[in-house]
Amino acid sequence: MSFSLPAPAKINLFLHILGRRADGYHQLQTLFQFLEHADTLRFSAAEQLSFTCDQPALAGTDNLVWRAAEALRRETGYGGGARIALHKVLPCGGGLGGGSSDAATTLLALNELWQTGLSLSELAGIGLTLGADVPVFIAGQSAWAEGIGERLTPVIDLAEPWMLVLIPATPVATALIFNDPALTRDTPAITLSAFLAQGGRNDCEDTVCRHFPAVRSALSWLRQFGQAAMTGTGACVFQACVDEATARRRLESAPCAGFVTQARTRSPLHVALAQLQSDRQVEFRGVAKR
Repeated sequence: MSFSLPAPAKINLFLHILGRRADGYHQLQTLFQFLEHADTLRFSAAEQLSFTCDQPALAGTDNLVWRAAEALRRETGYGGGARIALHKVLPCGGGLGGGSSDAATTLLALNELWQTGLSLSELAGIGLTLGADVPVFIAGQSAWAEGIGERLTPVIDLAEPWMLVLIPATPVATALIFNDPALTRDTPAITLSAFLAQGGRNDCEDTVCRHFPAVRSALSWLRQFGQAAMTGTGACVFQACVDEATARRRLESAPCAGFVTQARTRSPLHVALAQLQSDRQVEFRGVAKR
């Protein structure tokens, strides 16, 4: 058996930093939404575990794909393996959650391939040990997030506009931003309704723009057309557009690389996984009838 599943990007519609815990982690508030733009992972049954990537530098055992697979084997005691191949399109250090999304797709896919029967909650628990953003990709629903990003409240009534996303050629290390003494860490908590009525900001933006002028330039260019924001700790910046054609016209004259995609409230991973499960049920019924 083999199949492919997407590992979609996410954006943070805002990101407030409320404080810093004694263990060094930051208390956050954010609103996650998914994008159609995605990495792709292919999974095949095998006796041993193997992992390849079309960007060879990412194919080591420290990759979150490998770590996720090993974590699921440890948790379940599963003794078999799988062949996993990653086609990478999401930029590293872009704030789009690519590594976390790859890990979440791996956990959900291997739970299906290996028939280990873990619930989404159990998979999210494993995912949290790999990264704070992994649970939102496993849950598969746009979410209001608090704590270090792990306390999730589903949000279903979000617009799904076409997005122009720019990728400044300067990967941003999250640790650099969160360790900067000048980072804003005292934003008052708000509610979801307050954000939807008044909006919010990304508290990391000023710090990122100070360290990375290319991000500042990309944001400045986008803002000539209207509101724009940075996702996560950067480097990617985005803007909602009235339609796909408008987004593509702007991309043609953008100062750096980018892509056009549509925002999604339900993760494209979960849409694809549901279709895979439905197809397998149909196939099983067909075999049973014969």
